[in-house]
Amino acid sequence: MTHLRSLSLKLAAVIACSAPFHAFAQLSDPPDVGSGDIGGGDLKQAIVKVIQVVLDFMTLIAVVMIIIAGIRYIISRGEESENEKAKKMIIYVIVGLIVILLARAIVTFVIGLQN
Repeated sequence: MTHLRSLSLKLAAVIACSAPFHAFAQLSDPPDVGSGDIGGGDLKQAIVKVIQVVLDFMTLIAVVMIIIAGIRYIISRGEESENEKAKKMIIYVIVGLIVILLARAIVTFVIGLQN
């Protein structure tokens, strides 16, 4: 069981790390990731960009956690305690995703007020 859990976590990490490069492979002119331009010199834009990047990263982690919880649910083989742990994990991650989406909406609303 421990070996299978370790293998599933490693697989999820590989998928999570390779996902951004997969998306950029479809572009004819991929973005310059190492440019360091986060706001064009304006502090407000830089802060907004950092918040958006953090929220994007948190969304990615939440999706990976849902996948891991789904794998845990599948490999639990009907054990009630493991099923309950996986279900709770899925519920907590969905609540976290809702909070992340609300945070993104608040940031977008506040920036819209400033313009």
